[in-house]
Amino acid sequence: MARTVWHSSVGKKTVMAVSGLIMLLYLVVHMIGNLKIFFGPGEFNHYAHWLRTVGEPFMHYEWTLWLIRVVLVAAVVAHAVSAYQLSRRDLRARPDKYVHRKHRASYATRTMRWGGIILGLFIVWHLLDLTTGTVHSGGFQEGHPYQNVVDTFSTWYGDVVYIVAMLALGLHVRHGFWSAAQTLGAGSRTRDRALKAAADVLALLLTAGFIAVPVGVMTGVVS
Repeated sequence: MARTVWHSSVGKKTVMAVSGLIMLLYLVVHMIGNLKIFFGPGEFNHYAHWLRTVGEPFMHYEWTLWLIRVVLVAAVVAHAVSAYQLSRRDLRARPDKYVHRKHRASYATRTMRWGGIILGLFIVWHLLDLTTGTVHSGGFQEGHPYQNVVDTFSTWYGDVVYIVAMLALGLHVRHGFWSAAQTLGAGSRTRDRALKAAADVLALLLTAGFIAVPVGVMTGVVS
């Protein structure tokens, strides 16, 4: 049954919708946590330490954090694979260009694929920068996330990479949230307007919330 569902287009769209909503929930929580940086290094560093001790003593140190990471990796892989296979299936079904031009899609719809690629590359860079410190500027300090964030956003390229990725994220969430609602049967003629409005508000809040951090460093509010 699982194989049958996976090989169907509806099954792949459902996997995309569920995995997308899992990542969206994480993004909301992650954004709220990031905004703690405006309360100073003590507050932000304490939050980062708390993430590693969630569930203690029942869970060992960092076990809960690693469990979250495993779920997120599974969601990202499932989302990316489903999107790629659906795209290939769509191209095979329509090998020739349409004779008549279709109705012009929104900018977010037309950039979903490129947005996904940009976000995938950004995730790799973000992990190498602030998790492993491999590409970090200014000398990565283990256990000092506040200083590491300030170091990253004190460089012009760190700001550019992050802001471009967050703009791509906003467009991706705007279209993806509404598409997921349609796939999971939440959409209807009466609810579509509310769902689109919710997608717009959610995308705007996430984009503004994430971009607020590098802007705070650039303006000296966070230093």
